Amino acid sequence: MSRRQFTARRPNDLGHTLKVLLAYMGHHKLIMALVAVLVSLSAAANLLGTFMLKPLVNRYILPANTNGLLAAVGIVAAIYAVGVVSAFGYTQLMVKAAQKIVYEIRRDLFGHVQTLPLRYFDTRSHGDIMSRFTNDVDTIADALNNSFAMVIQSFIQIVGTLTLLFVLNWQLSLVVVLGYIAMFATVRYSGQRSKRYFQSQQQVLGKLNGTIEEMISGQKVIKVFNHERQNVEAFCAQNEALRQAATNAQGYAATMVPTVVSISYVNYAIVAVLGGLMAIHGMTDVGSLTSYLVFVRQAAMPINQFTQQSNFLLAALAGAERIFNAMEETPEVDKGSVELTGTQGAWVWKDKANGNQTPLRGDVRFEHVSFGYESSRLILKDISLYAKPGQKIAFVGSTGAGKTTVTNLINRFYDVTDGRITYDGIDVRRIQKPDLRRSLAVVLQDTHLFTGTIADNIRFGKLDATDEEVVAAAKLANAHSFIRRLPKGYDTPVTGDGKNLSQGQRQLLAIARAAIADPPVLILDEATSSIDTRTEALIEKGMDRLMEGRTVFVIAHRLSTVRNADAIIVLEQGQIVERGSHQELLDQKGEYYQLYHGMFELN
Repeated sequence: MSRRQFTARRPNDLGHTLKVLLAYMGHHKLIMALVAVLVSLSAAANLLGTFMLKPLVNRYILPANTNGLLAAVGIVAAIYAVGVVSAFGYTQLMVKAAQKIVYEIRRDLFGHVQTLPLRYFDTRSHGDIMSRFTNDVDTIADALNNSFAMVIQSFIQIVGTLTLLFVLNWQLSLVVVLGYIAMFATVRYSGQRSKRYFQSQQQVLGKLNGTIEEMISGQKVIKVFNHERQNVEAFCAQNEALRQAATNAQGYAATMVPTVVSISYVNYAIVAVLGGLMAIHGMTDVGSLTSYLVFVRQAAMPINQFTQQSNFLLAALAGAERIFNAMEETPEVDKGSVELTGTQGAWVWKDKANGNQTPLRGDVRFEHVSFGYESSRLILKDISLYAKPGQKIAFVGSTGAGKTTVTNLINRFYDVTDGRITYDGIDVRRIQKPDLRRSLAVVLQDTHLFTGTIADNIRFGKLDATDEEVVAAAKLANAHSFIRRLPKGYDTPVTGDGKNLSQGQRQLLAIARAAIADPPVLILDEATSSIDTRTEALIEKGMDRLMEGRTVFVIAHRLSTVRNADAIIVLEQGQIVERGSHQELLDQKGEYYQLYHGMFELN
């Protein structure tokens, strides 16, 4: 019997988790009902086939009734055939049902995750979120494929075996029950001990996996500092700790099945001797004793299966609880009544509540805005600023001053704590989020490219864009020249988040992606930070064309990139300390002057 690993963690709210899972299973009532019937038939056939030994021996073997024996054997064969066909049927149906259920769970989980606010992703590791789609879903699939039907079958066999044992010989059954109690006590004791060992093993395994991930992702740093030997030594130490923990866990768990089997052997020997004595003294017939001893011999298997599969089901329900908790997270709140209508270049804000229409011009204003990711600590404090249509506004300041937070609020990735932000005179909280974000384009410092071609990644800014529009956007961002030199041009595959491209090339594609969206408002969050000065010079004209006629917010540590901004806003500790043009701020000889001349460090 195989032993899969499971941790000691169990669902906190078993009832609720089971209720939700049963609701998904309820979508396939007919298949699940048929599975239950076939499982019952399979278990019943096994019990009935063993019980048939009694009439076979008493009516046909002992009286030497050959013809009757052959007929009876045919009946027993038919009973077992029904059991085999039923077992094959329920396993195939269960696989289909399990995959449908898992498909629906994964679909609903992914759909709900798409609706969650950015705060959800900022406060959880990507690995933890991914584990819900992989490990947790796989655990549910494994339990549905194997454990669900096995638990039902084992339960029927345990109850049926005990019932038939008392029917065949209630005196001997009292001895068997004592053996059952010993088996359950052993399984319970061993299970509790092995779960603790497995928990320790999982903790050590988690540390080892973390070390491996760090070593792989940090290979360049390891080689730069020539620390290969030290890293191998550290890995070997953790690997040895895992070996010891795994030996304890597997060694203790491995004793469970042999112990239960040994108890069943002892139980069988005792019952066989007592049953033989009873048969000699006429207290039972040989047929009943034969059937009885086979039942006793088979008793250990369903007990082991039921106990282990129950543990696996509980572990799967723990994974299901994590999934269902994620699906119950509160989605983004969007009570906006203002939507974006019209066509590109002639967009209009339309208020569904009163029918008012306002042309989209790109006028963005902050009015006494305060905000904190945590209520106890404000990042922005009483910020007031404006960006008139077509203006280029630059934010500078030290790390943590709140520059990126400003742009997160414009997008409504987060909502302000106090004050308000208006977009063409409309409070952004009244604008539907999809429409608000459709009117903005953002070029982030950390460029993310998707699996597909170069053209696909540019077209992500406008999914219905033509090939001509893709090329035009690439030319605008000055990405066309390097794309043409790629092996397949615009059809070159992008792999591993663009690992086959340089950082500068990835950034150019991100700029082209924003260009093809042709938004009235553009946000550049450290957009050129990963581009060398030569590449920056190549895209400067393209960026100027991209920004022409648009309201642009620029966040930059490289101050040379913001000199031509209409207004430069200096942020420090969440407050605006200076505002003006490049020359005006230099003339003031304040913080911007010190930043520009390197008298301050930006971090």
